[in-house]
Amino acid sequence: MRAPASNLDHPDPNLFDTADTAALARQTLNVRGLGIGWDRIETTLADPAASLNDYRSLLRSANAALSQLFLANASVEQLVRDRAAVVDRAILSAWKRCAAPLQTRASLVAVGGYGRHELHPSSDVDLLIILPDSKRLHHQSVARFLAFLWDIGLEVGHSARTVAECRDESRHDITVATTLMESRLLAGPEELFSRMQNAVGPTELWSARTFFEAKLKEQQVRHRSYDDTAYNLEPNTKGSPGGLRDIQVITWVAMRYFGTGKLEDLVEHEFLTPSQLAILRDGREFLWRIRFALHMVTGRREDRLLFDHQVKIASLFGYEDASYTLAVEQFMQRYYRTVMELSRVNEMLLQLFQEAILMNPSAPPVPLTDNFQVRNGFLQVTSDDIFQSNPSALLEIFLLLQQHPELKGVSAYTIDLIRRNLRRIDDEFRQSPKNHRLFLQILHAPEGVTHELRRMNLYGVLGQYVPSFGRIVGRMQYDLFHAYTVDEHTLFVVSNLRRFALERFNHEFPRCSEIMRGVPKPEIAYLAGLFHDIAKGRGGDHSELGAVDAKAYCLEHGMSRYEARLVAWLVQHHLALSLSAQKKDINDPAVISKFAALVGDETHLDYLYLLTVADVRATSPKLWNSWKAQLFEELYEMTKRALRRGLENPIDKDELLSEKKQAAKELLKSGSLSDAEIDRIWANFGEEYFLRCRPEEISWHTELLVNFDPVRRPFLVEAQNDESSAGTTVFLYTPQGNFTFATATAVLDEFGLTIVDARVIPLERDYSLSVYVVLEQNGQKIPDAARCEQLQQRLRQAINQGDSLDPRVTRRAPRQVRLFSTSTIVTFVEDEKNSRTVMELVA
Repeated sequence: MRAPASNLDHPDPNLFDTADTAALARQTLNVRGLGIGWDRIETTLADPAASLNDYRSLLRSANAALSQLFLANASVEQLVRDRAAVVDRAILSAWKRCAAPLQTRASLVAVGGYGRHELHPSSDVDLLIILPDSKRLHHQSVARFLAFLWDIGLEVGHSARTVAECRDESRHDITVATTLMESRLLAGPEELFSRMQNAVGPTELWSARTFFEAKLKEQQVRHRSYDDTAYNLEPNTKGSPGGLRDIQVITWVAMRYFGTGKLEDLVEHEFLTPSQLAILRDGREFLWRIRFALHMVTGRREDRLLFDHQVKIASLFGYEDASYTLAVEQFMQRYYRTVMELSRVNEMLLQLFQEAILMNPSAPPVPLTDNFQVRNGFLQVTSDDIFQSNPSALLEIFLLLQQHPELKGVSAYTIDLIRRNLRRIDDEFRQSPKNHRLFLQILHAPEGVTHELRRMNLYGVLGQYVPSFGRIVGRMQYDLFHAYTVDEHTLFVVSNLRRFALERFNHEFPRCSEIMRGVPKPEIAYLAGLFHDIAKGRGGDHSELGAVDAKAYCLEHGMSRYEARLVAWLVQHHLALSLSAQKKDINDPAVISKFAALVGDETHLDYLYLLTVADVRATSPKLWNSWKAQLFEELYEMTKRALRRGLENPIDKDELLSEKKQAAKELLKSGSLSDAEIDRIWANFGEEYFLRCRPEEISWHTELLVNFDPVRRPFLVEAQNDESSAGTTVFLYTPQGNFTFATATAVLDEFGLTIVDARVIPLERDYSLSVYVVLEQNGQKIPDAARCEQLQQRLRQAINQGDSLDPRVTRRAPRQVRLFSTSTIVTFVEDEKNSRTVMELVA
C-alpha cells in the first residue's frame, strides 16, 4: 500500500481501494501536513481552458485529501463543510461556463444537506434553479449546465421551478417544503431567491403547528419501517431510530418554530440543556464519522452499516479484539448506545415542541399521587427533588404509566430529571424490599409490561436497576442468526411472551396462548425471558452464568425458592427444546424419554415451550417458519404424553409402531384398498420407516405404491401440500443403486427451496424411500400446483438421466453468508443402541 503523500494536490486515486483497512487505520498522519490545495482549485477553475478531465481530477484530488484528513482524525464537521465548499467552487465555475444566459435572471440555489453546507464524500448534490418564467424558455441552458456537472462526476439531484411552482410543490409535499427551508443562494438575483423563501415561509404554507404534526407523523412512519428499533444489526445510520434524520427533525421543527437551524439556539430558548446539546453534537459527530467512513470504504453513497463494512470501519476507528468481544462488537455497542441517547433526546425535544406548539403551556397540573401530577396528558413530578427525597419514585413512575394508559407519556423535563438521578439506583436501592415490590408489580401488571420495560431501558433505569442487563445494552452478536442487539432481542422475547398472555393476540399462536393461560405465574416466564441471554459476552456458557444471576435476583426479590429455581432452570436450559427438536430424531422414543427426564414435569415443559417459541421468534424474523412451529409443537405434545405416562413407564417402541400403523389404516379405510393390499406394501417397510413417518405420510405413500410397477416405471416422484405438514412434501421411491440424495438435493436447491427435513430410508427389494420437506425462501409452502409439477418433472429428468448437479453453482449464497468464515466441522458419534454411526457436518 502506498504511504500517504505530504502534498495531496496530486494523490493516488486508488489510495483507499484496499482491503487492508487495519494497516490504513494504524498510519500516523500529521494534519498540518495535509490539505485540500485551495490555491490549485481556484487557479484551475478560473482557467476558461480547463477541460472536463481537469475538473474530474480536481474533485478526485480534493476527495482523496479529505479522506487523508479523516484518517488523521481531523474534525468531521470541518470535512463535510470543506467538501461542500469544494463543490460550491466547481458548481459556480460550471454555472458561469455553461449557463451564461441564466446568470443574471435565474437563481442557483443549494438545498437539502448541501444547503446546510454538509456534504459527505459521495452525497448527492441537490440543486434548485429558480426561473423567472416558464422553464421551456430556458431548457437548453439548464440541460447544458446539468450535463456538465454529471460529466465531471457530481451526483446531482435537481429541479428547475418558478417561484409559483416552488410554492405549489411545497404546499402539497412537506418533503419539498423542508428541502427549501434549508436553501442557500449560490448565484443569481437575491431578490428572486428572497421571493421564493417568502412564498414557502410559515406565514404562507405549513404553519409551525401543521409542520410539526406532519413531521412527527413522518418520523413515526419512518421508525415503523425499521421495526421501531434502532437495534437492527445492520442499521441505517440516517433513517433508523436515533439516526441522523432524527437530529434533522429536531432542527427542522426548530427552524419552523424559532426561525433558527442552530441546535445551540435551543439552549437559549430553554428547550435544551448544555449537556443535552453535547449529546446531540457528539452523537451527530460520531454518526457523521461513520457515514464519512462508509462513503470512503464503499466509494459510493451508502448509509447502511452492513456487515460488509462494520469490520473495516471498526478497524479504521482503532478498535481491537478483546478476550470476549470482537473489535466490531465493541464498535457497534458504541453505535447502539449513541443512538439510544439520541432517541431519548429526540423524544424529549419533540415532546417539548408538542407542548409549546400544540398545547397550552399554562394548563394547570392535575394531581395523581404525592409524587406525580399530569399536565397536558403527560406525567410529571410534583417537585424537582422527588427522586432525591424518594428514590423509589424512579420505579413508581413506570407503574403509574401502566395503571393509566390514557397518559401520553412522561414530560420532557421529568425524563431529563430521571437521567440526572440514575446514580441514586445504587446497591441500597436494589436491595430495598419496597423497590422489589414495585419492580415485580410492573412485571405483574395486566397491560403495558413490555412497553414500560422498553421505556425503562431507553431512560437507562432498567440497566441501572439490573446491572447485568446494563452490560448487554447495545451489545451485538456478530453472527448470521441474530437480527438485533442482545438487549433488544431480550425485550422482544418478553414482548412475545406478553402477547401469549393477552387475549387480543390469541389468534397469532393459539396453542401458546392456551398454555400461557394455564401456567401458575406468567411473570416467571417474563423473568426467564429477561435473564436468558443476560450473560452474553462474559465468556463461558452464558446459559450457566445467566442461571446463577437469575436465581440470585429472584431470591433477592422475595420469590420462593421453588420459583427462583424454576426461573434459573429455564435460563440454563432455554436452548434445550430448540436443539432437541432440530438436531435429534424426535420420532425416536428414547429421545423423547431423555428429554422428558430433563424437563421433569409439565409445568417446566409449559414454561420452556413458551420461552423457546418467544426466543426463536425474537432472534430474527427469518428464522421462524411454520415448519419450526410444527416441530416444536410435536416435541411438546410427545413429551407431555411421556410425562403423563410417567418417567418410569417410557413409551415402548412396539406400542408406538402399533399406534402409527393403526392410525394409518384408519386413514386408508376411506379409500378402496384392502387389508391384503396394505399388508403387501407394508411388508417392504421396516421399523425405521414406521418410526420416522407420520400416519398421514404412511397412508399417502401406501396409496402411491400400491399400483407401482417397476417394469413400466422404475421410480416414483411426487410432491404435495398436505394439511398435516407445515411444508411441501417431496416423495421419492427409487432403486438404491441410483444414489439419488445428491441429485435430489441439488435440484431442490436449484429451485431455491429450503430443505427443512430429509429422511432417506432403505427398504426391502433394494429400494430407498426419500421424504423431503421443503419451504420457499419466505418460509411458506410451494404456493401453486404448477410449480410443484415443474419440480416433479425436473426431479424425474435428473434421476432418469443420472444427473449429478453441482450444488455449489446452483444458487448464489446470500450476501451475509459470504462475509462469515465458517469452519467445516465433521464429527462422528457411535449410536450403539441403534447399531449405527451418526455423522454431524457443520459448514
